[in-house]
Amino acid sequence: MRIAESELIINPDGSIFHLNMKPYELASNVILVGDPDRVKMISSYFEDILFEGKNREFVWKTGLYKKRHFTVLSTGIGTDNIDIVLTEIDALVNVDFESRTIKKEKKSLNFVRIGTSGALQENIPVDSWLISEKAIGFDGLLNYYDGRNNVCDLEFEQNFTQSVNWNEKLPAPYVIDADKSLISKLISNKTIKGVTISASGFYGPQGRVVRIPLAQPNLNNNISSFEHKGMKITNYEMECSAIYGLSALLGHKAATICLIIANRLAGTFSKNYKSEMKKLVEHVLNSFDQ
Repeated sequence: MRIAESELIINPDGSIFHLNMKPYELASNVILVGDPDRVKMISSYFEDILFEGKNREFVWKTGLYKKRHFTVLSTGIGTDNIDIVLTEIDALVNVDFESRTIKKEKKSLNFVRIGTSGALQENIPVDSWLISEKAIGFDGLLNYYDGRNNVCDLEFEQNFTQSVNWNEKLPAPYVIDADKSLISKLISNKTIKGVTISASGFYGPQGRVVRIPLAQPNLNNNISSFEHKGMKITNYEMECSAIYGLSALLGHKAATICLIIANRLAGTFSKNYKSEMKKLVEHVLNSFDQ
């Protein structure tokens, strides 16, 4: 079936609408970051920059690191942007732009998000590297897509919503796993495995109060004490769940590793997280040699 121009917008130069990227400019290994400035830092490790582009908050570079092709791309903040990024990247490899039809043979990509995060368990130190084995989406994005029940951990979802007394006025949470093969590559003596919440905002949705009171003031306490089959919720961030969910539906592999820069319960903050971030970036790039 042909995809209409209104549903998938292709620029006159043959690039995809938001990312301003052409199919041949994308690598199979994609590193996703929130901050556009982090693209420059990560790509500084590349031996050669092959392609680059930008549009709004979407900045990207494709290059070589130890003879492997990588694309590093900034998504900006939030799962709404991830909906754009994952859909358009998948279209670059799995849609024929000439005929505007889905290719018969699908290509699977590797997505690794490198981010920063705040811990929700007091025993997680700042400057540690946390790998998200599971992600809980507070954003509701995956609920718009057919097949979400086929890729989600429905038992975890039910236990979570009941245990924390989830407010029915909020989007229904979804729980999704990382790709195990990517997780195995990222493990080191500095990594901690955990369950990550992707929140739909930085303040109220993560339990912060500035001037507006919270609808569920005790939600973070309930989250920190929640446990399912020995797994506890370890941290907040804002993109992981959508990356995992859309990757699972589209047939890609995804994992997230975050530098813990703050501990919400201990009240601590990293003194020099930028140098720690460089160490984490080197670790991720080198993990693809395994």
